[in-house]
Amino acid sequence: MRVIKVGSYDQMSRTAANIIAAQIIMKPDSVLGLATGSSPIGTYKRLIEMNKSGDLDFSGITTVNLDEYCGLSGSHDQSYRYFMNTNLFDHINIKKENTHVPDGVAADYDEECRRYDKLIEELGGIDLQLLGIGHNGHIGFNEPDEVFEKYTHVMDLKQSTIDANSRFFAKKEDVPMQAITMGIKTIMSAKKILLIASGADKKEILERALYGPITPNVPASVLQLHPDLTVVCSVD
Repeated sequence: MRVIKVGSYDQMSRTAANIIAAQIIMKPDSVLGLATGSSPIGTYKRLIEMNKSGDLDFSGITTVNLDEYCGLSGSHDQSYRYFMNTNLFDHINIKKENTHVPDGVAADYDEECRRYDKLIEELGGIDLQLLGIGHNGHIGFNEPDEVFEKYTHVMDLKQSTIDANSRFFAKKEDVPMQAITMGIKTIMSAKKILLIASGADKKEILERALYGPITPNVPASVLQLHPDLTVVCSVD
């Protein structure tokens, strides 16, 4: 585990973007696992800047996102497909057909989960997976539970997660209560993992995840077992 402590959200974003850029430069046909939420927005802005300046080429890159809300189509302004398009994909020279997000309105969610895992396998796995961490320790939408869910699955969201996400919706009752998410084994199969966290409110859960017992009650704690984990944080 490599922990990089920085002094601000901007520094965290720049450091994370530089790590992702190095991966792209070293392997121009990399498969990147991407995340949504407020944490990676600054990182994506920096990657866009690098692309616009000609320093970074996304034309050979494939992406797979961690998760998507059940019940939201990709055109919904709170879907994670929409988030990725507006915060990254629409602004770089990536081929849209090479960007993958679970289908939140699939007719059969179990089949969609199997399809998504098969897709990742056929791509040769994820070279670098970007993660944030929730206040309850969730990664993707893998919520605290009694067991680690291995593969892509539908997750019932905890009330704390629903409450945290409600700020993005006009009404609290509009917040989806389920999501499709990569499972722990899928995430842990990535060759490299980059975890980012910012804000004093993330300090306690980050310490529990990185230095506490490995337990499905703190899903991110499993990252301690990954052979190539980099953590970039500004939590003081």
